[in-house]
Amino acid sequence: MTPASNTSPNTVPAAHIKALRGFNRFYTQRIGVLTPYLGSELSLTDVRVLYELAHRQQLTATELGRDLGLDAGYLSRILRRFEARQWLTRLPAPSDARQSLLQLTEAGYQAFAPLQQRSRDEAAALLAPLPAPAQQQLTQALATVQHLLEPSAAPTSPSVVLRDPQPGDMGWVVQQHGEIYAREYGWDSTFEALVAGIVAGYVRDYQPEWERCWMAELGSERVGSVFVVRKSKTVAQLRLLILTPQARGLGLGGRLTDECIAFARSKGYKKMVLWTNSCLDSARAIYGRRGFQLVKSEPYTGFGKDLVGETWELRL
Repeated sequence: MTPASNTSPNTVPAAHIKALRGFNRFYTQRIGVLTPYLGSELSLTDVRVLYELAHRQQLTATELGRDLGLDAGYLSRILRRFEARQWLTRLPAPSDARQSLLQLTEAGYQAFAPLQQRSRDEAAALLAPLPAPAQQQLTQALATVQHLLEPSAAPTSPSVVLRDPQPGDMGWVVQQHGEIYAREYGWDSTFEALVAGIVAGYVRDYQPEWERCWMAELGSERVGSVFVVRKSKTVAQLRLLILTPQARGLGLGGRLTDECIAFARSKGYKKMVLWTNSCLDSARAIYGRRGFQLVKSEPYTGFGKDLVGETWELRL
């Protein structure tokens, strides 16, 4: 007799099925799936669709439905509701006239930003009572679950985690800026001194209601950072975006920038600004793809080099 397949339901012990169903009941209640999601009138599916639209470019309805596993008719009704609220617009796809590219409007981003912030806050509230080792254990357990249930889609390398700063992180930020910019661009130690001053000012004058820092970890090692600081009541400033070489090519620079934009929108800022240099092509590409506009360009001599400083702005 041919042995039963390992994927047959008959081979799964009843105790395992009961345990999984019990966890599903526990977790869906903890994260509020059984009530209007995140305190809004939207369903979990609505918010998931909004998330994809806010974080992906050049997206068609066909791709969105496929990636989320949604019935085409069901997705179409969600998109029509979004259009009726003026959250969504459709643009002709240059490669296929039969397809439209979905794009959130300014109103759509404004609707999504507080939901994303509320989701972060609720996740942080779940984790906050746990000591740091337990938080790390839980994160690793979640990655294990994802890998076991869908090994082809789950990452085979350690996942990137974004977290709040901890003691020692600010020194790391200064060190990485000094080392990376010296090695890759030949900048001298005056740049490291500039970064040290910015970091010191952030720590000294930190306004938790209006400012934020994210540290990125890959396999429990620090690989990146970014800051949002309050420039005025209506203007937020993005500062000190940096990635170590091993973290490049993972989309992490865009992810960190998206976090800054969503945070600034959720706090009611009207504009985000940043200062960079014309030689930093990768960073400039990240900003441009997210709608930042170059508004000022000025040559100067600094950090031992002749450079061109640039000011970029994004209307929120």
